[in-house]
Amino acid sequence: MDTFTLQGSIAALVTPFNSDGSIDYASYDALLDFHLENGTSGVVVCGTTGETPTLSEKEDAQMFEHTMKRIGGKMTVIAGTGSNSTASCISYTKNAASSGVDAVLVVGPYYNKPTAEGMYLHFAELANNVNLPIILYNVPGRTGSAIKPATVFRLANDFENIVGIKEASGNIGIIETLVEGRKKGFKIYSGDDGTSMVSNLLGADGCISVACNIFPKEFAKMMELSIAGKAAEAREIHYKYRHLMDLLFVESNPIPVKAALAAMGMMKEEYRLPLCKMADENKALLLAEMKKLGLIK
Repeated sequence: MDTFTLQGSIAALVTPFNSDGSIDYASYDALLDFHLENGTSGVVVCGTTGETPTLSEKEDAQMFEHTMKRIGGKMTVIAGTGSNSTASCISYTKNAASSGVDAVLVVGPYYNKPTAEGMYLHFAELANNVNLPIILYNVPGRTGSAIKPATVFRLANDFENIVGIKEASGNIGIIETLVEGRKKGFKIYSGDDGTSMVSNLLGADGCISVACNIFPKEFAKMMELSIAGKAAEAREIHYKYRHLMDLLFVESNPIPVKAALAAMGMMKEEYRLPLCKMADENKALLLAEMKKLGLIK
């Protein structure tokens, strides 16, 4: 398999909805164009930020196909295909592969709480059944279990199509362990906006980001600078947007980022239950910070 070279700012895309709950493809296309025009390196479709637990398998497949028709060849497209059922995960990933996506992002099995051996076997079975670059996704705060660095290294060494990890624990020590112990070419992406700059300075390859949906040009620049080791310039952007990055997680993602995009006129503020609109007090804080930054009037 060819070396997977993606670096920089990778947008974890939201899934816009109409008021009747259907997918709002017009707003989705505008968001894709927004990223194309502002330096984003790649996009993740149907990940956590895309409210995937409430999308059907058919809707996932439609999103993958639509995205490839819209921006395939212009930007790296990564499909979220994780499941807590290994058989379902393989099925979802094969669907994604048939649409022509460039890679898949696969979250560690949630709720089941597999052992380290079970975690290894889950991803091994996937890697043996699909011919597509696989990015592991460690987010223990949501899944209830972790893909430990030792398991990551074992998988990377055993399967050439396991090409990277989105490390979303927010633990800089884990980033350090992964950078220090990875094999050549294995990509490490922060899954935490607030620590993404520091992660890159330590040797990571970018961030699969929520915040870059709101200020994509500046976030992409921060990724570029920090990957290049230009700490002072990267730090300037980080501190400018630090409070906003925190506010985008004041409630469960993607509630705040959708509220922010709606305030920018990019889409309707619509969710699928059990997610719902932001509490008024939290939304007021978010909008005040966006006004301060000149993102909305």
